[in-house]
Amino acid sequence: MSEFSTTDQQMLDSKTVQAGGAPLFDDKGYTSFAWLQNMDMTPYDFPYINQLLVQGYRSWLQQSNGISWINEEYTAVFNFIGVRVAGREEDDDEDLDLVERCCISREMEVSQRKLRDGSLAFVYMVPILCRNYKREPFAALRFTRPAQHSVSNQDTLLAAALHFKSCFYSKFEYIFMEDILGMQNRSDREGRRRSILFQIVKRMHDKIDVEGVLDEVFGSIAYLFPHVDITLYMSQDRHSRNPQVKPLLLHERDEDVCVRAFMKGQMAVNEPVGTQDEMTEIGIPLRGKQGVYGVFHMILPSGADSMKKVDVELIAMMADTAGTAFENAKLLEQSNVLIHELRLINELVQRLNQSLKLNEIFEFAVQELLKMFMADFCCIVQLDQDGSCFKVMSSNVESLKLESYPHEEGFAGLIRKTGEPVIVSDYRKDGKITSHFMDATDSQSLMAVPMKTSGTPRGVILLSSKLPHFFSYDNYKMLQMLAPHIGLAVTNAMLHAEVRRLANMDMLTGLYVRHYVDQIIQQHQEKDFCGSLILVDIDQFKQVNDTYGHQTGDEILKSVSNIVRSATRDEDVCARWGGEELAIYLPQLGVQQALGYAEKIRYRVQHETEPQVTVSCGIAEWNWLDEQISIESLFYSADMALYEAKNEGRNRIVVDHVANV
Repeated sequence: MSEFSTTDQQMLDSKTVQAGGAPLFDDKGYTSFAWLQNMDMTPYDFPYINQLLVQGYRSWLQQSNGISWINEEYTAVFNFIGVRVAGREEDDDEDLDLVERCCISREMEVSQRKLRDGSLAFVYMVPILCRNYKREPFAALRFTRPAQHSVSNQDTLLAAALHFKSCFYSKFEYIFMEDILGMQNRSDREGRRRSILFQIVKRMHDKIDVEGVLDEVFGSIAYLFPHVDITLYMSQDRHSRNPQVKPLLLHERDEDVCVRAFMKGQMAVNEPVGTQDEMTEIGIPLRGKQGVYGVFHMILPSGADSMKKVDVELIAMMADTAGTAFENAKLLEQSNVLIHELRLINELVQRLNQSLKLNEIFEFAVQELLKMFMADFCCIVQLDQDGSCFKVMSSNVESLKLESYPHEEGFAGLIRKTGEPVIVSDYRKDGKITSHFMDATDSQSLMAVPMKTSGTPRGVILLSSKLPHFFSYDNYKMLQMLAPHIGLAVTNAMLHAEVRRLANMDMLTGLYVRHYVDQIIQQHQEKDFCGSLILVDIDQFKQVNDTYGHQTGDEILKSVSNIVRSATRDEDVCARWGGEELAIYLPQLGVQQALGYAEKIRYRVQHETEPQVTVSCGIAEWNWLDEQISIESLFYSADMALYEAKNEGRNRIVVDHVANV
């Protein structure tokens, strides 16, 4: 519990502070405030003294009680411009004329007139002059006497006017002293605040942990104001063991005092407008230099004077101090977390860069992210080449593997559209976006960040938990830091795969090169039971080049290559064998099936090329019953069949060890 000096506590509890220095009255009974008698107004104050004139007039009537002709029936007071502010109303025009005359002459003016009831009366207008040597008139006092009771000795009226002037200045001096004592009280109160704040600041800044700072704040407020109910609503990224600290859920609290204080960064008050049983609510932001971290929610006792019992400004200053101390402790905590995160990132990046295989990178990333964030589920999706759908590249949810989704669907679709990461605290309550991933895993918390290529989202990392409010804002930021590294590793692997693909690709025809076909056939001969090879050669290709030129020859070669690629299956391997010769390997197909593909190619080339060309084909096969299985023997057999097709007149297909077709 916070402790303060007895003097500070007594000063805090006191309601009135007596100014120091000389005593109010000395031993002779003379006031030490005699200087007030020399205080006076200036003409600049005249427009604002109507209320003082009314108060002085009421006090004058009260003190003159018993004098029959001094009452509201026979008197009235006017300000310096001739407007009646108190007393009986008579003839405004004549009263204004009298006020002007007496203010100019600074002497009493007398007028005889008929009153509203028809009786004849004498009206006496006496100017009220300032104390200063200039003796400016600032008001006028009117006396009305019936004609039969006219005043023979006007000094009586002047004495009554002086009495009114004394009552007026008494009110004037009271207000002046009230201002002075108020300033003194505010000055002393500020001194008390500084003394208390000094002790609070010292203890708060001695704390180097966030929880210690919060405990000190609650302890200090509870000691100084035990009747105040106070709760600290913190932003979602902070979980505290203190029962007085609760999460600030903006979407649930709508527009209450805490939300206003948090959003504006200023104190907000909800004062009661109904019965006395209603309580006053105050929201004071816990803010530092970098932002607002939470809101102190105070509930004051019911009653109209509840605000007077609490030094709200002192609590606000304590909250500002706590905000700074909290921010310093949080920065220390964040620096330690950042060091840990950098170590994790360094280890992750090193391990990601050890592999250039895309599948291995995706699988490793999923496993590491699950461990790092203690999440229940992880899924990495990536756009296909034409950007029409997302494909699941890796996930620890078996039912999601190898699935595809439209590019605008779910949280991945939202991220593709906006390019911004997403965090969801409670999927069931949010309900704005439907996610197949969240529904399939029955998750409630989600973090999703984009993996960008050249600034464009090409993939999304999704992490989820079955618990609501599971991920902190620090988790959210860390995942955003990791995503570019994972994306870079994926990009490097894809570039490596693309380089390998281009290295195995013939630039003119878009078909694979010969050495790649050798590797593929060798792999299939190790695991398959059979396969066929078709060698395709363009007839009289040299003559085409000589007749139409090499550019046309290249176009013919590309046309034939396109026909070969479109006439075969996706799993078949089409390659440029050399020059105008092409090779097609058909896994797990015999010569009869290969013959059908070869005939389709021969027919289409003859009828779809311009200028028209023909092709000759040689076909060979292997199967697991052969005595010798090798790439060389397969190519030799197909090449011999092609040679035979050429010798027999071209534009035909020959199968090894089979009659011409």
